[in-house]
Amino acid sequence: MTMPADESRDAGADRPEALLLVGPTGAGKTPLGEALQARGLWGRACAHFDFGRTLRACVRGEAPVEVSARQCALVQRMLETDALLADEDFPLAERLVRAFLKARGTNADTLIVLNGLPRHGGQAARMARLVRVLAVVQLRCTEPTVLARVRRDAGGDRRGRSDDAPARLRRKLDVYRERTEPLLDYYRDRGVGVIPLDVGTETTAEAMRDALERRRLPC
Repeated sequence: MTMPADESRDAGADRPEALLLVGPTGAGKTPLGEALQARGLWGRACAHFDFGRTLRACVRGEAPVEVSARQCALVQRMLETDALLADEDFPLAERLVRAFLKARGTNADTLIVLNGLPRHGGQAARMARLVRVLAVVQLRCTEPTVLARVRRDAGGDRRGRSDDAPARLRRKLDVYRERTEPLLDYYRDRGVGVIPLDVGTETTAEAMRDALERRRLPC
């Protein structure tokens, strides 16, 4: 697949700085994002942008900005089929990110925590117009651990989810390995450091947040 050119060279210097959470479904990205928003990281306030939660809100008619009927139908199909947002539909994601940044009143000291976006290189190139990713946090979690965490709702964020059947979880894990894991090399190739965090069945968001706090920001 041909990746679009990295557009970061055309981005303005006023982009907010961001931390990207990368990990398979069930690894605890959303609980970690909430913990970072509640307590901050490295002396900075954090604002957690949860793309999956935002998309599910769109389907429920609770979008933070007006979304067209076509876009709502697109989001619903994505969630039903576990598909990733196509490059040509990225304007929807961009609109939601800009609305989030405006609503949160972020400033130069705020660290944006990205969860669920970008999920592949095409999206990453376009996100470079909106934020500057300082580091990527890789939540490393085996498939048996993912299944156990989801079954036990280890992160406390799976209640009411209709997409946690084992067959769908395994399909999501396949998509993650094929499309999203390559983001780690994408960012490494651009000089962005990757911070690995091993996640077990009982690992809590607070433990992950504290482990991050002890780590230095990679150069």
